[in-house]
Amino acid sequence: MLMYISLKNRALLKVEGPDAKDFLQGLVSQDMNRVSDTQAVYSAFLSPQGKFLLDFFCFELDGALVLDCEEEMAPQFLKRLKMYKLRSDVTLSDISADYQVYATLQSAIAFGLKDADRGVAKTLGSGVVFTDPRLRNMGCRAIVKTDDNAMAASGLTEGTFDDYEQQRLTLGLADGSRDMTVDKALLLENGFEELDGVSFSKGCFMGQELTARTKYRGLVKKRLLPVYISGDAPPPGSILTNDDKEVGEMKSSSDDMGLALIRLNRFEEGMVLHCGNAKLTPSIPEWMVLQDKSDP
Repeated sequence: MLMYISLKNRALLKVEGPDAKDFLQGLVSQDMNRVSDTQAVYSAFLSPQGKFLLDFFCFELDGALVLDCEEEMAPQFLKRLKMYKLRSDVTLSDISADYQVYATLQSAIAFGLKDADRGVAKTLGSGVVFTDPRLRNMGCRAIVKTDDNAMAASGLTEGTFDDYEQQRLTLGLADGSRDMTVDKALLLENGFEELDGVSFSKGCFMGQELTARTKYRGLVKKRLLPVYISGDAPPPGSILTNDDKEVGEMKSSSDDMGLALIRLNRFEEGMVLHCGNAKLTPSIPEWMVLQDKSDP
């Protein structure tokens, strides 16, 4: 079914000015020079030690860069950006009250983006619509002013947040701090390389050293995987076991689908994990490339 879903848990931060791209370039994982009025990207903000702090989508709107990020984390993120601003000629602001973020599923055709690559963007009413920069199967994201009826006029059916969650979890996509522990998670454990959320050619950025070392030395020991749940979904943080051995940690879930951070040295395809009365079966998404167990 072609549908759109209002994402109430998102915030929008605007970075405007002549130095906008250069300012972000040294702070975030993706190459900001890729962003244009026809291209959006997925990226992350890391600690100086290379640990996850926040992920976001970045797109261009009216000549400024806009960061679509987790609402709960936005105030702290904006504060950090202002701390790093120094003499950069940029203006930072929160425009969340003026715009609404939507996800659309199986509906790229409605916006003329049916065969578009990841992150391809175009104008939509008062805002912008772009194919999800992580996976085309995740549909599109649309950002329009709160009084803009572009989504209702699109001919799509309004869906629920549960519809969005089922698609996200089935594809194995993390949702910010719900799935990636702040100041602890590593980008490559959470698919940022395959999902085009990190550039290894752009040069230095904050946290780049650990990220590069993790990649080139084969240090990815865990991966975030989708799990099919039979029984009551374990709460986030629950330990998942197989033969009384700890194999992973439960993350977010919705109905019978969830995500879990799995230790690769104890993972076998088809294995069943246990937690309370729940049985959980992890699987490898088509887009994911796992490090060979024989690698160092």
